[in-house]
Amino acid sequence: MRLEHPDLQDHVVHASVAHPGAERPVLLWHHGSPQTGAILPPVAEAAAAAGLDVVSVARPAYGGAPRHLGRTVRDVADGLVPVLEALDLRDVISVGASGGGPHALGVAAVSDRVSGVVTLAGIAPFDPDDPTWFAGMADPGGLQAAAKGVEARTAHLEVEEFDPSSFVDADYRALESTWASLGADVAASAEWGSDGLVDDDLAFTRPWGFALSDIAVPVIVVQGGLDRVIPPAHGTALADGLPHVLLQRVPDAGHIAVLDHLAEALAALAHLRAG
Repeated sequence: MRLEHPDLQDHVVHASVAHPGAERPVLLWHHGSPQTGAILPPVAEAAAAAGLDVVSVARPAYGGAPRHLGRTVRDVADGLVPVLEALDLRDVISVGASGGGPHALGVAAVSDRVSGVVTLAGIAPFDPDDPTWFAGMADPGGLQAAAKGVEARTAHLEVEEFDPSSFVDADYRALESTWASLGADVAASAEWGSDGLVDDDLAFTRPWGFALSDIAVPVIVVQGGLDRVIPPAHGTALADGLPHVLLQRVPDAGHIAVLDHLAEALAALAHLRAG
């Protein structure tokens, strides 16, 4: 359901219950690029099994949220703080998939209301002097254009189309079953154009506005060994930079199939927090 709140006029907020966080901890979902920000059924199911409510906030230019041209990952995180405060969410598990991964980390860097993080197929911080950051990507064109600036990334939209080799067989099976709702949500996001995707790519290839070492809470990094969108080296780089981290490698998973390990990651995080 979409939440209506007088203090959140500039945000598009979805929740699994009318009063999230009133009785249970909250999974704060950070959607991929592009999506609408709606809560996907497998996310809600994994959260419920872990005893969590779900809140999802569409990033600027997604799902009807106003655009914030020039935003950084830190800007999005700072913008989420008023949401956590307005809803009085005090025990938050920040979870992001793909393009949501950096933002899941970002809110943990700026808010003490976050008690743990999970990233799945998440992007590592960009190093303009390291050409291997793009290595292993089936189609790095959008991110390579973003590294050159907003004009280049916007121009790339004219030639941009999905490369089927970005997904492996396990990904296509996941999109036909567990994560069919993700494919439908990506299609629905077209209603709001490509501004959100452009701005995400620009944010990923600029300084994020915080260091991985700033994140004091435990983090589970889940990475598919066959991922051709965000290659395995990104998961390794994240794990190398985070102070309190467990890297879960899934050798036979690609970019979508790795999402099937969300429930497992939540259980691992609960174990870390308890320990």
